[in-house]
Amino acid sequence: MRTERRTGQPGGELIELRTLAMDQAGVQLRAADDGGSRFGGLAAVYGVRAAIGNPRTWGFFEEFASGAAARTLAEFDQRMLIDHDTYYLVSRVSAGDLVLTETDRGIEVDSGLDEELSYVRDLRRNVEKRRITGMSIGFWVAPGGSEWTEIEVEEPRADGKVEVYTADLRIIRDIDLIEVSAVTFPAYADTEAALRQVVPALLSRGDYDAIERRAAHREELRELLKQVERPADQPAQRRHTEHVDRVMRGYAKRYPRLAHPAR
Repeated sequence: MRTERRTGQPGGELIELRTLAMDQAGVQLRAADDGGSRFGGLAAVYGVRAAIGNPRTWGFFEEFASGAAARTLAEFDQRMLIDHDTYYLVSRVSAGDLVLTETDRGIEVDSGLDEELSYVRDLRRNVEKRRITGMSIGFWVAPGGSEWTEIEVEEPRADGKVEVYTADLRIIRDIDLIEVSAVTFPAYADTEAALRQVVPALLSRGDYDAIERRAAHREELRELLKQVERPADQPAQRRHTEHVDRVMRGYAKRYPRLAHPAR
């Protein structure tokens, strides 16, 4: 797995990408006052928990809190692109043809379409034909703009029983929004794409132990340990043991039989 660290950016951090599929993004065209068309959709949704990678082992759950884009929309000059490619620049806030609004649902997009650009004509046609149906954002998490917590997840099984496991939840409260994109592939199912989402989040968190636990399940993540300093006051094995103990104590409290199994 190869990752690219962008230089000259806040904290030197990787840009994170998150996508919304058709049923959430609501991509559509509407008539513009000048007789042309405008592009509309939802680029990010608030208050919806999503799985990033495999939360059971090497991933986590994530949720954008209401207001996560309030500051950045007042401060930054965002662009709208196609598939996160800067060559395909559709509109820009400072140019007056891109309006991004924060609502209770999330980040709403209202973009003009300059059809003197051939790729914008292509975008309009692809939206009309429902070939492009998703939206995505490129962002950094602002310093101190996220929090991590451990949660208990109940998951129904095929046999009717409920399986309980612990996972990390990342709540994003403040982002630096760089761009919004109309995307061809709004949902990524392959592992490589999921890893590309997990990597910058783990680097931003900077928790050696959290990376080490995940690297036990995804060897590709082990290279991240070179970029995060190991705490000097606690050896890795001890931290891992304490994590397991904490999880088991939670299970024992919820299910007393686990604490004293029948002999």
